Amino acid sequence: MASVVFENASRIYPGTTAPAVDKLNLTVADGEFLVLVGPSGCGKSTSLRMLAGLEEIDGGRILIGDRDVTNVAPKDRDIAMVFQSYALYPHMTVAENMGFALKIAGIDKAERDKRVLEAAKLLDLEPYLERKPKALSGGQRQRVAMGRAIVREPQVFLMDEPLSNLDAKLRVATRTQIAALQRRLGITTVYVTHDQVEAMTMGDRVAVLKDGLLQQVDTPRNLYDNPANAFVAGFIGSPAMNLLTAPVSGGKAHLGDLDIDVPASAGSSVIVGIRPEGWAPSDKGFHVLVEVVEELGSDAFVYGKPADNNVHFANSSDEGAQVIVRWDPKNPPKPGQTVTVTNVANAVHLFDTTTGARIN
Repeated sequence: MASVVFENASRIYPGTTAPAVDKLNLTVADGEFLVLVGPSGCGKSTSLRMLAGLEEIDGGRILIGDRDVTNVAPKDRDIAMVFQSYALYPHMTVAENMGFALKIAGIDKAERDKRVLEAAKLLDLEPYLERKPKALSGGQRQRVAMGRAIVREPQVFLMDEPLSNLDAKLRVATRTQIAALQRRLGITTVYVTHDQVEAMTMGDRVAVLKDGLLQQVDTPRNLYDNPANAFVAGFIGSPAMNLLTAPVSGGKAHLGDLDIDVPASAGSSVIVGIRPEGWAPSDKGFHVLVEVVEELGSDAFVYGKPADNNVHFANSSDEGAQVIVRWDPKNPPKPGQTVTVTNVANAVHLFDTTTGARIN
């Protein structure tokens, strides 16, 4: 096993001026499951491909263990990659697919068969070893692709959105299997996804990227509770955090009739962040015009617009932005009603309106 270190690693694609990955500094501990997450084009897959040796590095370096692999060929990096597409050989059986890399490496048949069988047991693939890929479901094919990586016993697993071809129910089941499997094997894993729920449920730590820049890396809990900036606050969590720009006067931010204490360093306005569960019904406070109510059985979520003129969404370009409030599922309001809410204790996050940085 081995750690992974990115030291000021950058990648600039030919014909572009902005780096796809800009001076990435990131350390993945030995045996850790680290998830790279962010919106499309943020540089997460490029970072993974740089680590795999499939993308050139224009600055900085990458280490696997104590070895600088910046200029090492992909085949010599002792990594195994699982792609979004399963990339299985259709004419080979499951066992042959899983053992093919070992065969190319000159591993004798007895050792190959032993490793394939061990991986098949881990992945519940024993009954399917003699089948061809076309006879398998999507989830089974993905497990075969996982098995092909496992039998190589690499120092590092790299996974590039391996669940995106699966349906929603199977994705949930498979992500728990992958996380449990990684913890059992203890192999250092770097996993790329655009799905922040996937990231939060699988990773020991999560690294959030935007426009090629690392925004924050921390445990899922700390990312949720202490986002470093407004982008991380809005990206992590489902439903998303409410981010509202409110005027400041007299040491308080004003959301309608709701007054929130702010530090003396706050300017004339501030971004107030409150998660859906951070609101509570009240006689006086912030007014929300209800547009839609999502009833989910154990939960209900109210979606609406601010009914107070002094409040605006922090991201003015987001035309579909709504205020989201978690509500008692036994007594939800009706669309068209205006509800009044206040913040619960310790539920408020404050961010600078210019830089987006956290200020409390």
